[in-house]
Amino acid sequence: MKLQPTLFFLFLLNTWLLSAQSTLVTGVVSDESGIEIPGVSVTIEGTSKGTVTNVEGQFELEVPVKQNVTLVFTHIQYIPQRLTQAFDEETPLSIVLKEQTTQLQDVQIKDDRLGDLDEVVNFQKVDAKSAKALPSTFGDFNKVLVTLPGVSSNNELSSAYSVRGGNFDENLVYVNDIPVYRPFLANAGRQEGLSFVNPDMVQDIEFYAGGWEPKYGDKLSSSLNIEYKEPDSLEGAVTVGLLGGTAYTGGHSDRLSYLIGARHRDSRYLLGTLETQGQYFPTYTDIQSMLTFDLSKKGAQYINKTKLNVLLSYGRNRYVSIPESQTTDFGSVQANFRLNTYFEGREIMRYDTYQSGLRLTHRFTERLRAHFIGSAMYTSETEQYDVEGAYFLCDVNKDPNTSSFDQCVIVRGAGTNYDYGRNSLDAQLYTAENRWEYLLNVNHVLEAGAGVTIQQMNDQINEYEYIDSADYVNLQSSIFNDINLGARQYFGYVQNTLLWKDSIHALASGVRMTFWDYNGQLLVSPRISYRWAPKWKKTTTFKLAVGLYQQPPFYRELRDRDGLLRQNVYAQKSLHFIGGMTRLFEMWGRPFLFSADIYHKELYDVIPYDIDNVRLRYYPTLSGRAFARGVDFRVHGEFVKGTQSWFSLGLLQTQEKIDGVDDDYIRRPTDQRVNLAAYFEDHMPGDPSLRIYLNMVFGSGYPLGPPDRPELRNAFSGDEYYRADIGLSKRFEFRSNQMFNNIWLRIEVLNALAADNTLSYTWIEDVNGAQFAVPNSLSARFLNIKFTAEL
Repeated sequence: MKLQPTLFFLFLLNTWLLSAQSTLVTGVVSDESGIEIPGVSVTIEGTSKGTVTNVEGQFELEVPVKQNVTLVFTHIQYIPQRLTQAFDEETPLSIVLKEQTTQLQDVQIKDDRLGDLDEVVNFQKVDAKSAKALPSTFGDFNKVLVTLPGVSSNNELSSAYSVRGGNFDENLVYVNDIPVYRPFLANAGRQEGLSFVNPDMVQDIEFYAGGWEPKYGDKLSSSLNIEYKEPDSLEGAVTVGLLGGTAYTGGHSDRLSYLIGARHRDSRYLLGTLETQGQYFPTYTDIQSMLTFDLSKKGAQYINKTKLNVLLSYGRNRYVSIPESQTTDFGSVQANFRLNTYFEGREIMRYDTYQSGLRLTHRFTERLRAHFIGSAMYTSETEQYDVEGAYFLCDVNKDPNTSSFDQCVIVRGAGTNYDYGRNSLDAQLYTAENRWEYLLNVNHVLEAGAGVTIQQMNDQINEYEYIDSADYVNLQSSIFNDINLGARQYFGYVQNTLLWKDSIHALASGVRMTFWDYNGQLLVSPRISYRWAPKWKKTTTFKLAVGLYQQPPFYRELRDRDGLLRQNVYAQKSLHFIGGMTRLFEMWGRPFLFSADIYHKELYDVIPYDIDNVRLRYYPTLSGRAFARGVDFRVHGEFVKGTQSWFSLGLLQTQEKIDGVDDDYIRRPTDQRVNLAAYFEDHMPGDPSLRIYLNMVFGSGYPLGPPDRPELRNAFSGDEYYRADIGLSKRFEFRSNQMFNNIWLRIEVLNALAADNTLSYTWIEDVNGAQFAVPNSLSARFLNIKFTAEL
């Protein structure tokens, strides 16, 4: 078995040796006086590839051979310039940029932020094409986040992720500044649908693993900001595969651009590889549209420009499971055990989620721009389960020289487990927000905003569980309740961003205030970020961010184990200290970017919780302190010419001390000490239409402990999680007068190393009172085939 990883890494090493057909464009960018300009952004229009000039104004950039490409040169103090031509050999260029002659009329405030001032904040850019190409179980967008440092997920069936020791409920997600949400009732990854973001529709990706700006919301761990595309011509694609399919189309008319996407997931074949044998009928379907209207008056060029983005989405999730049996072997070299379980019953989950939003943007003057953002979400979720499991636990004889080899020889325990539930939840969330941006001068912008979120929840709970084991019957839980929650959350922020004229220093500071009327708590969260970019030969940037992040409790945090809403529960607080650096360097004649972060988060008023698969169960009557600290590293660049790949490493420690429970700090449920991930792309020499992709993740074990044993809470470590997904694709090109321009055939080997990963543990007690942690495994190796047709 140890030969498999060796062969795998030899394969990976071999792919580094392959290359693509491209040429190197070099040059110098200067002003009209002949003085070299550092910090000029040089990009290939229509792609995410680019570089930045060094302190001497020099740059190097790989471009396709003998193809017309447009190079775009931009700097906040100069007028942008475009150069279009075909390059067939190493070509030196001399680019002259003209300085802005008027104060502000030629400076445009971008839709996301102001010019080069975005470099102050601490986010990671992710290539949208790589997010789409990444091989994963269901092609879920969130899986590209797991390849970033500090982000972890030990469940390929789920879209949930944790960031730097946080949990699944501590992450913000925005699409075109519109907040989007996860389902509430799902308790297992196999029951989930896809994450909200549709990879086919994505244009830009910004991910904050901490230290984000005051204008983004009230969570503890991360913020993901997505911009959907605004097509300027007809585009589209259709994909079908063994685990589902996708389709999207986009286009543009005089004052309207549209983007419509649909996804369908059917995971029955994959779930058939689980240890629990039975019948699975899981389907998820969603449809989204992004409409962009130009509402400006005719003739308006810059002032009085008005644009409206409208986002509409519907997601339908249906999950039916009829489990039949499960056999699990576990133990060690000295002792081997087997748990046999036989089931009766079924579980049915139904989720229907409607989300919509709009962003209205208007430019009043060359200095002033405003946004109005509104959103609405309604979800109706039901779960019905009535499952009885009869099990027996035994010792297994592993001596091949005996007649009872691989058979049960001693029965340690037997019993039954019965789960019953008839639960339903309806939730409505409405948000209205106004944002203002005022440009004081070319290097200075002031932003402010205010808004309100209305929350309505109705949860009907009717569930119980009992265990008949080792000569006793134990009612594990019993909840019968009808919960209604109605609350309003008011928020506002002010932030100031300043870029020094020499572009070496930049500072962003501000404060966010939030008031939640359910508990009457006012939160004030100051935040500051600083960037230093010395004019060294190799472009290097240092960043520092300090800020307070506070998360008001919502429904999950308020509900206790008895199904009651607790009143006196207050916001969890996290004080972020983040120091980081990025360095642009060359290796093998190609550009690379190295980034490193060191962070410490001091947490106050934390609400402890347990993780059961993907469901978080809080203890709202308890409170305590915690910390998370670690380092993150990432190397990103063209390991193979013309492709984008990266390797990430995260080291983490997070612990907590609960008041009245713990005498000292203990590990938190998300304390994953080591996390290693890689995304690697390659193509055959001389044939870029034949490509190979690798998605690899390794994570050390999460802590665990037996139930109802507070002194052993999170005292043990679970098994490591490691997984490699490999994709191989071939593109077939057709003439432009055909219906489709490209046809892709893609083969994916999911869990290529056949890793037997553990999702969670079931605790069984034998007749002697000893407890056994029985692992619940995830999916096995699976071969997926996809066909894609592109317009």
